[in-house]
Amino acid sequence: MNNLRNKVQLIGNLGMNPEIKTLESGKKLAKFSIATNESYKNAKGEKIEDTQWHNLIAWGKTADIIEKYLQKGNEVAIEGKLTNRSYDDKDGNKRYITEIVVNEILMLGNKQ
Repeated sequence: MNNLRNKVQLIGNLGMNPEIKTLESGKKLAKFSIATNESYKNAKGEKIEDTQWHNLIAWGKTADIIEKYLQKGNEVAIEGKLTNRSYDDKDGNKRYITEIVVNEILMLGNKQ
């Protein structure tokens, strides 16, 4: 049950090509975002499309796979955990960000 405490599963499409960074330690980091889409009908019976964007990061071998195979528009299923962090921007303002740290990824859709 402990694995259920902070678990996120999403299926969506990449909004842009992943950003890959190699840190001084040699560890690889992939940053990317995916969009999830839902549709529903409002009180008037009109179809409403709702798109949510999610920031994701991945490390190590998962980042290697992302770098090699993923690009803008690809549909993926991911599993990971939700994390929050803060940083100071160039003007000294504190900024907050919520990200999903990906530990599993599954490529969906057509092979390219």
